[in-house]
Amino acid sequence: MEATITPNLRYAAVLLILAAGAAALAAAARLGVGRQVVTASLRATAQLAAVSAVIVVVLRSWGLTAAFVALMLLVAVVTSARRVGRGHRTLLAGTAVAAGAVPIVALLLASGVVPRTPIAVVPVAGILIGGAMTATSLAGRRAMDTLRGRYGEVEAALALGLTDRDAVLLVCRPSAADALLPALDQTRTVGLVTLPGAFVGVLLGGASPIQAGAAQLLVLVGLLAVEVIAVVVVVELVARKLIPWPTR
Repeated sequence: MEATITPNLRYAAVLLILAAGAAALAAAARLGVGRQVVTASLRATAQLAAVSAVIVVVLRSWGLTAAFVALMLLVAVVTSARRVGRGHRTLLAGTAVAAGAVPIVALLLASGVVPRTPIAVVPVAGILIGGAMTATSLAGRRAMDTLRGRYGEVEAALALGLTDRDAVLLVCRPSAADALLPALDQTRTVGLVTLPGAFVGVLLGGASPIQAGAAQLLVLVGLLAVEVIAVVVVVELVARKLIPWPTR
């Protein structure tokens, strides 16, 4: 049996069952995301098909590789900005994505720990950018929800003499830090509960289990660094009112 996953009719049928089943269950439970499950699955199918078609060309050129990574970063910035709030000023939320991902990717490449080849750079950069995007979106939304629901506590802190920034940070930091829980839990339980994608991907690529483990550890710790930076930056932007506060 080949150690690869091959797209065929059986593969398509399983995907259809998974997507339709998840959407149906979400609808039956009135979670309000049934349609989003379907559209997300369709978008993922179309986008991965497109990426699969162009990735061979992209990986032949450093210029195209850099452009592809820049496109991933741009999409992540816009996505996080839309999740955090409305209006052009929310694009500042996207700077948290860049602040987290860019220096860590640069460190991994400059140190030579990640091979300076397009086929290594694209997946590692994609994982780290995706982590920064998720952390920014979650931390930003939690901070906004906290401001909306606990603004009385902010006003109380202001009455005690705290500055606007310090009052907001006092209330929002704990809730925004919850955005780090998925990364923390995944790192704590790796190898015991899950074998994440980087480990499996390196194994399927023919590397030894030791090499796969080393790659996965680098990705997990890198993700923690990326996401901590992203959370700190987005909460600071909220505290300084650079991202518009929600109406109460």
